[in-house]
Amino acid sequence: MASAPIIPDSYNHVLAELECLDPLLSALRLDSGRLKCTCIDVSKRWLALGSSGGGLNLIQKDGWKQRLFLTHKEGAVSRVACCSHDEDYVAVATSQGLIVVWELNQERRGKPERIYVSSEHKGRKITALRWDTAALRVFVGDHVGKVSAIKINTSKQGKAAATFVMFPVQIITTVDSRVVQLDYLDGRLLISSLTRTYLCDTERQKFWKIGNKERDGEFGACFFPAGKNSGNQQPLIYCARPGSRMWEVNFDGEVQSTHQFKQLLSSPPLPVVSPSLDPHYTGSSCSPQSLSFPKLLYLTEHCVMTWTEKGIYIFLPQSVQVLLWSEVKDIQDIAVYKSELFCLHTNGKVVHLSLLLVDRCIERLMRRGFWTLAARVCCLFQNAVISCRARKNLPLERLEHLKSQLDASTQQDLTLQLEGLISKLEPLDSACSSRRSSISSHESFSVLDSGIYRVISRRGSQSDEDSNSLHSQTFSEDERLKEFPAHQEDEQVELDNVSHTSVTVEADRNETFLPFSIPLSFRSPSPLVSLQAVKESVSSFVRKTTEKIGTLHISPDARGRQEAKDDEQLQELNVNLEAPPQEKKELEPQSCQLPEEDHLRDLKAATAEAIAKLQDPLVLLEPQCMRRVLQEWLICLEEKFGSKEHSASAVKNHKTVCAEEQSAVLRENLRLGPTDGDPKDKERNSILENYTEKENTEETCVSKAMCENSTDFKGPLDCGFQVSPPCVIEPDVQKDLVELTTLCFEMSVFSCGSGDAEESSDGSLPLAASWTLGCRFMRSYFFLLDLKRLKQCIITIHANSPNVWETYIAGLKELTCHSPVALAMENEDMLKILKLLHDLGPWDDSPLLLVHAQRLYEKFGETALRPLIKFHPSLLPSDVKQLCRNDPAHFLAYLDSLVKSKPEDKRSSLLRSVLQPESVRLDWLRLAVSHDAPQRANTVDVEGNPRPRSHLFTWGYSQLILLLIKLPANFVTKEKMTDICKSHGFWTGYLFLCLELDRRIEAFTSIAHLDDLSLLNGEDGSIPETIEEWKFLLQLAQNHSTAFHHHGPQNGNAVSSGSPSCPDCITVENVALLLAKAIGPNRALPLLQECGLTLEMSERFTGVCEILRIAEKRQRALIQSMLERCDRFLWSQQA
Repeated sequence: MASAPIIPDSYNHVLAELECLDPLLSALRLDSGRLKCTCIDVSKRWLALGSSGGGLNLIQKDGWKQRLFLTHKEGAVSRVACCSHDEDYVAVATSQGLIVVWELNQERRGKPERIYVSSEHKGRKITALRWDTAALRVFVGDHVGKVSAIKINTSKQGKAAATFVMFPVQIITTVDSRVVQLDYLDGRLLISSLTRTYLCDTERQKFWKIGNKERDGEFGACFFPAGKNSGNQQPLIYCARPGSRMWEVNFDGEVQSTHQFKQLLSSPPLPVVSPSLDPHYTGSSCSPQSLSFPKLLYLTEHCVMTWTEKGIYIFLPQSVQVLLWSEVKDIQDIAVYKSELFCLHTNGKVVHLSLLLVDRCIERLMRRGFWTLAARVCCLFQNAVISCRARKNLPLERLEHLKSQLDASTQQDLTLQLEGLISKLEPLDSACSSRRSSISSHESFSVLDSGIYRVISRRGSQSDEDSNSLHSQTFSEDERLKEFPAHQEDEQVELDNVSHTSVTVEADRNETFLPFSIPLSFRSPSPLVSLQAVKESVSSFVRKTTEKIGTLHISPDARGRQEAKDDEQLQELNVNLEAPPQEKKELEPQSCQLPEEDHLRDLKAATAEAIAKLQDPLVLLEPQCMRRVLQEWLICLEEKFGSKEHSASAVKNHKTVCAEEQSAVLRENLRLGPTDGDPKDKERNSILENYTEKENTEETCVSKAMCENSTDFKGPLDCGFQVSPPCVIEPDVQKDLVELTTLCFEMSVFSCGSGDAEESSDGSLPLAASWTLGCRFMRSYFFLLDLKRLKQCIITIHANSPNVWETYIAGLKELTCHSPVALAMENEDMLKILKLLHDLGPWDDSPLLLVHAQRLYEKFGETALRPLIKFHPSLLPSDVKQLCRNDPAHFLAYLDSLVKSKPEDKRSSLLRSVLQPESVRLDWLRLAVSHDAPQRANTVDVEGNPRPRSHLFTWGYSQLILLLIKLPANFVTKEKMTDICKSHGFWTGYLFLCLELDRRIEAFTSIAHLDDLSLLNGEDGSIPETIEEWKFLLQLAQNHSTAFHHHGPQNGNAVSSGSPSCPDCITVENVALLLAKAIGPNRALPLLQECGLTLEMSERFTGVCEILRIAEKRQRALIQSMLERCDRFLWSQQA
């Protein structure tokens, strides 16, 4: 029987679905095709579920007994928020943008009643609702960035007060983009938009922007309240950042640090414990996850929770750790209360999850009779069950009882696994005593997130572990059962101990971090006492290692001299290694006396071995294994073709490997030593711990040195390129070498050991070092690189490093320095050079054309770009964008010329073919709307609305912009394009996108501001389609007519609402005429009377309506006459 993978002991929490809410949804009829759940919120008492039919269901969580149903005729319920400090109030947002506040009157046993309806955001999509934590005040955010506060006067103050007191709506602010999330704590309002996060002091009306770097997309932010035992410590703020990062911000809005979780999320997901699913754990690590956290929710007293389309993630941000993550697909929204999670899926299904300790989860499964599931969880979380903390809740007797409930005949494998787990357990007192006395036990070692093994010096007893947890267990289980009723304990989920590792919150806050944001999982709370010397060999080894590490801690002034000395020593070492002379001759291709196949025999063998390993699917699908194989092969390549610098690097790496081997031997000796608690054993553990810390310090210094070396990189031409092979290489061998060398560059394996450094983090330090190593790698092995793949890799992976691109171009220049084009570049004019390039074709997709285009651009500037369109598709727009990355306007001129050079029916297909990857569409759109465009002040007013007739301004790249926005794209991309057009005032494109996204209310509002009746035509669907839309448009015309047409004289006379001098303006009469033409005058007049607008109509309107009636009457008569003739003809044919 193959043993199932066991979850590591660092994970002691799990998400569990202990009860299914499907029967509840079925009883509420929210599982039908007609109605579904659209939003969700939860409080201590209520579970609120909004429906697509406009209903709000309030279910009492205690037994799911009582239920209130609140109806809304204003549309579907889009958002709901329960007041946490007074659960008699609920705020609801509808699809029409109205906010309805309900008072439930539960204390007086009365009927729920509406106490306020706000239309401040009418016609807009409400994206966030948040209650004040102390006062009866609701904060509202919408999709255009408007944030308001609704202050509620309760009816508990008396009916007179409720009748005569107005309910003011305060406009807090209007941010630059859609509001993603709102949070409130202690007088501070946190607003997270698509671009940045804002902190607002609602009492003093002050605003702060958090951080300097903007972002683009949905990123959440939340408050992190101070713990109960934190004293006067202020709350914190956590803001999501791109690439699985979070900002930690103090309560004044100042960014304190950036936490990186990308590498920590490479661990496999933990299963969700559910009776309907069999828990499964793969055990194989996945690639690091670069995620965008759309919302951040504070969970219990330690955790921050978020979710993506892939799963649920729970972090311990103060200690920069991942508590767990589990795969849960298609989540639309999540509401949390303490450690309870209510997940709303896109299909309307609601799932109730609880964050529990593993032993508490197993105990509750056993209490509910899920014996098989409890046994499977025990086997998966063996390490957590074996721990002494879990043994308090799951003693041997409980596990034996669990085993007795299994069917030995049908569940034999599970029974055997459970028996194996029970056999590993000792009596509780014996286990704790053994832990205190044995220093070489399994729990004496811990594995850091970086993969380094660390020996822990145990100084106390079992109480040390319990006291170092995030929350010590102060009550026994019996006391808890006495304090809380049994029927409530199933529903009340408490997070007694959320310790991911045995470390306190205070220790985590002051903890020293390894490079690449990898925290030390364990640290002793006090300094180690002085120890006596151990064996002479161990002491000598530690002393030599200390001296070696000490050389890295020199002053900046002396660093240059020290590096020079190191280089001299390495050169001497290379000279010693190159003796005797016969071997030295073998390394010099110019004086090679042996045949070529003997010279490259070792490299051929290593190449064949590497290719064979890479063909293994287990290696090919695992980036770590691929890097390891490439690193081993790269050592052989450096020995044959590497420079002295590479040789020195290989020697250093060899020393590192030796040191690691000696460290492993030392650990093995300590592990195999006596376990009788001898002081010498403790001394060995302490020395090895100190050595491990010094190793980590050495890694930090090496990383800093790599960064400093990268800053010293002056340009790509400091060193020469190896553009031709140093010796004769067979074509088949060279093909394999090119494949592996290019793969090394694509996998960022630039030298022995650099792959691990690259993989350790995504911060600026390793990226800068990686870019520098990549430039050196290209200079050394340019003759072994596939130039096409190299270019694509640089554009996609190293787009933010201009040095890498410049190095690539410099290599191409050196490769083509003697070509006819390079020679003609010095004396000939541009037309002759272009003709020469055309004659040397066809180029296909050769990178050599790129370097010639670079030379042309450097010499002739923008005028050289437009003629390059004739070389498309050999020269792609992405290549040209790289050429003129310092001046984007030049690229726009090229792209516009390229598009206009094609017929109109082929322009869209051309753009679609060059938009690779898809993300460049937004970048190109931003460039097009920001260059050769009218001033933003001329198109957008101070309130962000369109200025009248501003859509008639000339845009230099209007055709290109319209082509970009009309191409097919997903909904999120279309929304971002809409925001870009609106922010820059390109109203033609904005109206098109609003109509395409069915945001018709926004489109009509913008048309009213633009004051152009010609925009209301039926060709593009901008004419109203329903009576409600006509009413809305008439209301807009009435509101804006005075503002637009009664301020300022026109030709000396004021323009009236219905004057013929403005036949194309948005006035009530013009819109009414358009209404009469669309639906007929007989239907239009009652609608105008209903809106109270008939008095504003002139004689012109009456005359036009009479003409329309006559035309309609004649048209009906003509149709009737034609039908009668057809009828007579048909009867005559029948006769």
